[in-house]
Amino acid sequence: MFESLTKSIFINGKWEAISEAHTETIYNPATLEPITKVAHAGAKETTKAITAADEAFPQWSQKTGRERSRYLYKAYQLMQEDAERLGKILTMEQGKPLNEAIGEVKGAANFLLWYAEEASRNYGEWLPSSTNSKRLMVIPQAVGVVGAITPWNFPSSMITRKLAPALAAGCTVVLKPAPETPLSAIEIMKIFERAGVPNGVVNLVTGDAKAIGQQLLTNKVVQHITFTGSTAVGKYLIRESAQQVKKLSLELGGHAPSIVFADADLDKATSLVIGSKFRNNGQTCICTNRLYVHQHIANDFANLLKVKVSQLKLGSGLENEVDLGPLINQKACEKVHDHVKDATEKGAIVECGGEQWNDKLDGHYYKPTILSNISDEMKIMHEETFGPVIPIQTFTDESEVIKQANNTDYGLAAYVFTENTNRAIRVSEKLDYGIVGVNDVFPATPEAPFGGIKQSGIGKEGGHHGMDEFLEKKYISIGIDSK
Repeated sequence: MFESLTKSIFINGKWEAISEAHTETIYNPATLEPITKVAHAGAKETTKAITAADEAFPQWSQKTGRERSRYLYKAYQLMQEDAERLGKILTMEQGKPLNEAIGEVKGAANFLLWYAEEASRNYGEWLPSSTNSKRLMVIPQAVGVVGAITPWNFPSSMITRKLAPALAAGCTVVLKPAPETPLSAIEIMKIFERAGVPNGVVNLVTGDAKAIGQQLLTNKVVQHITFTGSTAVGKYLIRESAQQVKKLSLELGGHAPSIVFADADLDKATSLVIGSKFRNNGQTCICTNRLYVHQHIANDFANLLKVKVSQLKLGSGLENEVDLGPLINQKACEKVHDHVKDATEKGAIVECGGEQWNDKLDGHYYKPTILSNISDEMKIMHEETFGPVIPIQTFTDESEVIKQANNTDYGLAAYVFTENTNRAIRVSEKLDYGIVGVNDVFPATPEAPFGGIKQSGIGKEGGHHGMDEFLEKKYISIGIDSK
């Protein structure tokens, strides 16, 4: 499908060539076969991209919201029309099942649509003054050049979730995608190019993460960095950006609890827990990491869950009826197994799975796993696994399980399963998380704010709140003759 993509850097409206010696190979995690090579760029190319974004900013930011929205709407249409091809590329480089990948591409396009609409709703304020001699107003203005750093687990939707609000607000962008999944980013840049986005407004640099990131952090032209990834890297960005007091939007790690109360619909709850945990093979920041089930239903719930999990099919995401693709790399498999091994050594029981799977393919597969007899001293109860493992604990008391669920440095997402409306509201309000799903494990949507508290991040993505991250509010006080 691909030749060597030496022209995979997009700067100032042009695809720039780089020598074959400065490329890196992209592998299919399902088969370990090479897909193509892409440019491995660094500081020089990043500086050039930042300069292009800076030069494009005045003209782009001065366009009306309606003018900017037309480009976003065109990009949305192009992405929707090409969803199947883009989904196949995403599956090849990332591994998730094809239907899931196509769904991600369509979801990514929906962020372009939402912010095409929001671009025209960038409201200011007229404030009532306490004196007749002043008129007070607040106007929103674009922050400036944005550095966007995106992860490999959702290589399409994480790009549009950042770029769409930034562009709608009037910012220009330098994008650095994850080195494991640059192909989706390249295709999205081609879409912006086809949509006629002016030169320099969007720029793409693939390659050396450290060198590119350092330029984004130290270059004074870059006013804002938006990042999705690990909490450890997020803390690094906070420290380094402090030298220039850059604005940050950080969507970091999670350790989501799912609480299943005795009155929950067992069939629905087990299916939703599986949807949460095994979507993208557990490689999502909001997937269930800890499962608390009320003791009265624990046996029935665990048995039904085991039956359903045992029916999941592993394989290449391009095969028909595959439920779980590979993990992104061998390091990810090793981390998952380390969590399982640590748990079993401390008394956990493997109900199913618990080992790597290589029956047909050479890819990075791990069997979907359920662990019981879980205790709090196990790694899996404190560290993000990012893989297909469900540890089950039981509880009897509502207040106690809320305390257990909140006992973490993370605060991204949590889930509650109950048919009792009073309990749903009461528990949701007491959970220390930025997102709570009640009988719903797929809360991410373009029209709602997505983001965590505590060490799970700073800021929101999605909704009108997402565009606020890329705006500064300028207060203007006008003295007038009150006669």
